[in-house]
Amino acid sequence: MAQDSKVALITGANRGLGLETAKQLGQQGVTVIVGARKASVAEETAAQLRQAGIDAYGVQLEVTNAADRAAVANYIQDKFGKLDILINNAGQTTGEGLENITSKVDQASLVEVFNTNFFAVVALTSELLPLLHKSPAGRIVNLSSILGSLALHADPKSPIYNSKPFAYDASKSALNAFTIHLAHELKDTPIKVNSAHPGWVKTEMGTSAAPMEIPEGAKTSVELALLGPDGPTGKFIHLGRELPW
Repeated sequence: MAQDSKVALITGANRGLGLETAKQLGQQGVTVIVGARKASVAEETAAQLRQAGIDAYGVQLEVTNAADRAAVANYIQDKFGKLDILINNAGQTTGEGLENITSKVDQASLVEVFNTNFFAVVALTSELLPLLHKSPAGRIVNLSSILGSLALHADPKSPIYNSKPFAYDASKSALNAFTIHLAHELKDTPIKVNSAHPGWVKTEMGTSAAPMEIPEGAKTSVELALLGPDGPTGKFIHLGRELPW
């Protein structure tokens, strides 16, 4: 790693948007730490990126596991001494259909989705914040979704008005609230915090019906990760365009 190289941690980086985000950042000279639930998978992914000329490292990171979160923070501190970019990419859904009935949502599924999409993000970000403060320009990118927009869900003219998978949507709305609150807390520091809507992308979650390819879907995260000092903070962004909360 070059002495002045930026260091990025991407969660859920062994496939899909996370892997592509790591690849695009690495191609711009960023040292990438790829997080995956299993250490072997993380290291295999990092090895693939290294073969492509990217400075990459793998870490075991099940985001809902407190021991994994602490171990990753210690690893970054010992190896790099700072963290410049945190991309909270890992997420899940319950497979709810668009016909989901909100009042009958399964409570276990609701808890499971919130644990990954919200509680784990808050916990990991808090764990890594001291390392982000050591960066001259820390960047936090929370992978949200347009389905987390309360304004668009409430608008009968919105394209997502009839898409109401409650557990997933609510977890992303909560994540957006975290973005707003943390950005306010850090407004007098160099750290910028934003929510990213990647678009409807052809991933395992997005399915083959999605109109966007994975490289295009990763662009918003990469742009927010590399924001200059005049870039936005506390915003909800898709490909450079601000979305309503």
